[in-house]
Amino acid sequence: MLTLIGSLLGFVSSALPDLMKLLKDRQEKAHQLLILDRQIEQMKLGHTFKIDELNLSADLEEKLAILKHDAALGGDTWVDKLRASVRPVITYAFFGLFSICKCCILYILIFEQKVGVVHAVPQIWDTDTQALFGAVMGFWFGQRAIARFRPN
Repeated sequence: MLTLIGSLLGFVSSALPDLMKLLKDRQEKAHQLLILDRQIEQMKLGHTFKIDELNLSADLEEKLAILKHDAALGGDTWVDKLRASVRPVITYAFFGLFSICKCCILYILIFEQKVGVVHAVPQIWDTDTQALFGAVMGFWFGQRAIARFRPN
């Protein structure tokens, strides 16, 4: 019996280094896979930053090219001043027309239909007007801020 236990103990003790080597190898491979996964995540993040950097660089180059083009035109002639005033003039004209229309509707509601101011104002400030107001304000004041969050 003692020889059997001794033989079994000898066999197990001779296999023990190989078992330890297998366990250590398995742990090292799992660790290497974890490192590779982290490296892949870092590479993806690096590519995302590179794409953002390229987009910003392209936007900057586009704006610089536009400014260079405008500077090459001179900018002191009456044609250049007229060209620069087109958007603001159209904006002011349509804002004036819109304000006149809303004031006329308000006048009709208050003086001809005898609706109180408290009830007339919400009728002219309807959801369509609110959407239009939001779109105009977003265009003039929020275009750059919104462009940062827009997916490419």
